[in-house]
Amino acid sequence: MYPPHHLGGYELTWRSWVSQLRRSGHEVRVLTTDYRSPAPGIVASADDDVHRELRWYWHDHGFPPIGHVERLRLERHNGRVLARHLAQLRPDAVAWWAMGGMSLSLIERVRRADIPAVGVVGDLWMLYGPKVDAWFRAVRRLGVLGRLVGAMAGVPATLDLGGAARWLYVSEVVRQRSREAGGPLPDTRVVHPGIDPEVFVPKQRGAWRGRLLYVGRLDQRKGVGTALEALERLPAQNTLRIVGDGDRSYARSLEERAASKILRGRVTFSAQVSQRELAGIYASADAVLFPAIWSEPWGLVPLEAMACGTPVIATGTGGSGEYLCGGRNCLLVEPGDSAALAHAVSRLAADAGVRESLRSAGFESSARYTERAYNASIEEALVEVVRAAHTRLSLPDGAERH
Repeated sequence: MYPPHHLGGYELTWRSWVSQLRRSGHEVRVLTTDYRSPAPGIVASADDDVHRELRWYWHDHGFPPIGHVERLRLERHNGRVLARHLAQLRPDAVAWWAMGGMSLSLIERVRRADIPAVGVVGDLWMLYGPKVDAWFRAVRRLGVLGRLVGAMAGVPATLDLGGAARWLYVSEVVRQRSREAGGPLPDTRVVHPGIDPEVFVPKQRGAWRGRLLYVGRLDQRKGVGTALEALERLPAQNTLRIVGDGDRSYARSLEERAASKILRGRVTFSAQVSQRELAGIYASADAVLFPAIWSEPWGLVPLEAMACGTPVIATGTGGSGEYLCGGRNCLLVEPGDSAALAHAVSRLAADAGVRESLRSAGFESSARYTERAYNASIEEALVEVVRAAHTRLSLPDGAERH
């Protein structure tokens, strides 16, 4: 996906990077899926050179079965689209972003074309991607015959991720888990995403009023259900605002639970908002809940909240544990433990000193991770792989390819 059609922070960081690269004088073309967000008010992107032409295996928050003919048609379509854009732009490099559910054969096509590439890995798609890519799943089952089928179909049947790009991971956790995908990954870095400090700015805090906030995708793995269960344990003056979109069936289950007698009138749901609107929402909350029960790849929400001066209660799973420090810049609770989450809220409510201490440390933590530094690191990696390719091919910098 590419904004304004998106489900979370990963796609927003992609657009931020594209914008910063263009401001630096680079020519950037975006090739993304034909996904259109069902959220009301979403209009076509005004960004230049964004092409929403690729088809993918993901649909309605799942990966439905796909027949042999449709699978081959999808792969050939994506291959033709990529070939046309490569021929038109003749790029110095390709940057891969969210590839989960996308045709992984595109990565192999660019590798075989000997075009330098950098991949930004924001989740565990290197693990689940080959399983949900119906083409690669089918040719793997054929064993040695898979390559013959691929050659006859004109679609790569093998994938050399290690030789395809320099891979930049959003956290050490994601890098280590991605290595389980098999095959060597010799050129990797960890580059932490960050926030825009000009948007997420400190706000004055008032008295505690029990206004809790969850921001993010509506996904069972995010622990939204734990947040509702914790709210049931808290006094009636505590409320929860949920901001985000996601699987509609799961969203309906959350709405039904919020309509129960004990929660009625205490939970509100909001669709996605702009970052500037979100900054105001953070500032109006007394605490932000980040109750993920899965291995969170990174997590920008706690950093955004900290930058606004809002205390954070989190589980610290996965990559988020690389910057969340319990008792210093946040309160940590065990994943899925609604009683502990409710207790942490009560602790914040009762102790203004704890809230102020978390605010102070949160400002320091969020200042270390900015989107400008993140974008610059990715740009630097691109420049390096292009220079290395020019050296290898004995082409001078500034050759006709651009």
